[in-house]
Amino acid sequence: MTSQITFYLSQILGKSYISENGHVLGKIRDFLIDQSAIPGKEAEPVRPRIVAIKVKKGNEIRILDFSSFEIKKFKRKLKITCLEVHDILPETFTNSLWLAESILDKQIVDINGRKLVRVNDIRMVMIPAGTYAIAVDVGMEGLLRRIGIDKPIQTMLDPFKVDIPGKFILWDDIAAVDFSNSNIKLSKSSSKLNTLHPSDLADIIEDLDKKTRMYIFASLDEEQAADVLEEMEPHAQIHIVESLPVEKVADVLEKMPADEVADLLDALAEDKAEKLLEEMEKESSEEVRELLEYPDKYVGSLMTTDYYTFNEDLTVDETIEELRRVQPEPAHIYSIIITDKNDKFLSSLSLGELVVANPAKRLKEIMSKHAVTVFDDDKVDSLAELVSKYNLLAVPVINKNWEMEGIVVVEDIVEDLLSRRKTR
Repeated sequence: MTSQITFYLSQILGKSYISENGHVLGKIRDFLIDQSAIPGKEAEPVRPRIVAIKVKKGNEIRILDFSSFEIKKFKRKLKITCLEVHDILPETFTNSLWLAESILDKQIVDINGRKLVRVNDIRMVMIPAGTYAIAVDVGMEGLLRRIGIDKPIQTMLDPFKVDIPGKFILWDDIAAVDFSNSNIKLSKSSSKLNTLHPSDLADIIEDLDKKTRMYIFASLDEEQAADVLEEMEPHAQIHIVESLPVEKVADVLEKMPADEVADLLDALAEDKAEKLLEEMEKESSEEVRELLEYPDKYVGSLMTTDYYTFNEDLTVDETIEELRRVQPEPAHIYSIIITDKNDKFLSSLSLGELVVANPAKRLKEIMSKHAVTVFDDDKVDSLAELVSKYNLLAVPVINKNWEMEGIVVVEDIVEDLLSRRKTR
């Protein structure tokens, strides 16, 4: 036997296996892999080891220990020999799954590509230390191999110097996400899905079937679930909100910006929105209710209440130190708001203007005396012109008493313009 033999799951499923004296013993139905990390080597890449094989003879299905099997390759054909027959219980391995049943033809997440793909085949390797699953084939080559026409097609393409496109993803770079017919469990602490940006994860979840979509979303912690829900399209948001228990959804909504929650609840049935508001913490609920009172055509319907105010007598250095202390989300500090001793709006400063200013200067010394602002009951149509004219990232929103109500960020203005254009 050679030191290494590489083969594909499609080449061996349904094939006969034989005894040492050449008698056919049955046909191969599936392989069980153990995904447990080797003790002391948890940081190393996971190479799932084949530990059992499912075989069938007549109407009898058996699970056998794979360590007594041998695979040889002769002229591109595989010969599978069973040296000894040892039955084994799959429950022996706590972190295991069947390749054909649980991975083949299933959806997986390509972690590096940040997208959902379908497994067409699985690449395995037999070495003296054991047999391992090393990669999945998600390309056209794997699909043609499955139906047995990859070689004839490649022969036809050879004169044109064209190869059948192949696409392999190493086992370390995938995460299984189709749980409908398997016992795969998504670990909140170790799943590679948790390493994806919320926007990428939102795109992936939206492409899943409804059952799997709910399973994945429900497995996220509240902070991550809030970030992902915020990035999802409205139709997917509504499905998530309507499918999960009110208590779970309320906990997630409390972690989201109030304006995003208001937009989401505005699209729900009134009774459902009210149940969620009643379940949320009082402070968060009241903030959302205030935003929901604004009709769509007014600025107040677009503003967020996540902003930071600073007294005009603070120095630049004191302001920066305070920002470091509270560690606000980057999206909440497009600009800082400057107020007087009565908390009335005076002006705003961009973060860039603040950073380059003299640390000893007071905010009232460096702020613009002609700040651009809008009233909460101004028409939304006025925003686009202001942002374009003054090259703003955010516009402060005040009431008639010159008290702060919120800010409108440029992304929300653009999103509003695009949504209105779509509905025309």
